[in-house]
Amino acid sequence: MDQPSSPFSKQQLLPQEEMLEILAQKGELYIGIPKENQYQEKRICLTPDAVNAITAHGHRVLIESNAGKGSNFSDLDYTNAGAKITRDTKKVFSCPIILKVEPPTLAEIELINPQTTLISALQIKTQSKAYFETLAKKRITAVAFEFIRDEDGKYPAVRSLSEIAGISTVLIASEIMAATNQGNGLLFGNISGVPPVEVVILGAGTVGEFAARSALGLGANVKVFDNSLTKLRNIQTSLNTTLYTSTIQPKNLLKSLKRCDVAIGALRGKDRSPVVVTQTMVEHMKKGAVIIDVSIDMGGCFETSEVTTHDKPTFEKFGVIHYGVPNIPARYPRTSSVSISNIFTPYLLKIGEEGGLENSLRFDKGLRNGLYMYHGILTNKTVGDWFDLKFSDINFLIF
Repeated sequence: MDQPSSPFSKQQLLPQEEMLEILAQKGELYIGIPKENQYQEKRICLTPDAVNAITAHGHRVLIESNAGKGSNFSDLDYTNAGAKITRDTKKVFSCPIILKVEPPTLAEIELINPQTTLISALQIKTQSKAYFETLAKKRITAVAFEFIRDEDGKYPAVRSLSEIAGISTVLIASEIMAATNQGNGLLFGNISGVPPVEVVILGAGTVGEFAARSALGLGANVKVFDNSLTKLRNIQTSLNTTLYTSTIQPKNLLKSLKRCDVAIGALRGKDRSPVVVTQTMVEHMKKGAVIIDVSIDMGGCFETSEVTTHDKPTFEKFGVIHYGVPNIPARYPRTSSVSISNIFTPYLLKIGEEGGLENSLRFDKGLRNGLYMYHGILTNKTVGDWFDLKFSDINFLIF
């Protein structure tokens, strides 16, 4: 007699692996914010309002005493927002997540526990091989906020700080030109019957765009130079006005520099900013004219530029006043802190919602772009090439 046929195949009758649906568990974050000790760095990653939003979601924030002082946020502001304050630097660095503006020093990395998550700037140009080797030894997972991309593929932290730097250049130039600062006594502003201040901007990126916006708003006559026609076209569209734009041609540039009162350098290069204004060109500029070289952190685009500090920001060469402070946004730490905080907060809340950084990295390509160290394994090709270190593709490590 025939056996009744089974509704299951032989394969299906064998013991099967149980497939469970994995739900992202909400994670409680414990965030440490140490005081910034780098020279003239007064910014902080989270404002009291941001801390309030984070602690309201059940996360904990430990802040080193006076960490917000440079940005005019008191310890009391943070306590009222739900943070805990401590004077013990070591205790802050022992938190599972460390938030910093500047990258930690080698001495600070020594205070960090193994397997910690570090979120800060990377500032690759100022780093050494030892920095990455020390992080690797501690098996640290590190994210550089300047490399994080948003859903449009843009870099929000870089753009935000570039906007501040762009607006600052015009405010700084107007201060320098005041007679009380031994300037030439010219005022930004379209005063009836008085010729406007002439401004030359090198570079039509974010810094150039916001410098032009501010200068135009104050009634100046603005000329923008860049070798990218797309950027020049975009700046006209963004500012919704017709202004003088030109590619960088020495003859045209020299003519404009001879007439200008303020020249702003905002050109970036791959490894170094291109030097487009020679010493001879500077010699032909008006006495008392002002040069503000925003590109100074990448070498500067004026041949005569030198690095200066917030304490002694200017020097004179060929009768032209030069300003070469590399970290312009630190001049306005409160605005810069609010700006950085606006970028950090949604990411931190998202990491908490998704049950930790590991899950967020799986789902968020933009955040993954900011990752350069994963449990001590270098995952950034640029860093690997720059410092001759072995690196691994993050996609093979987290999936």
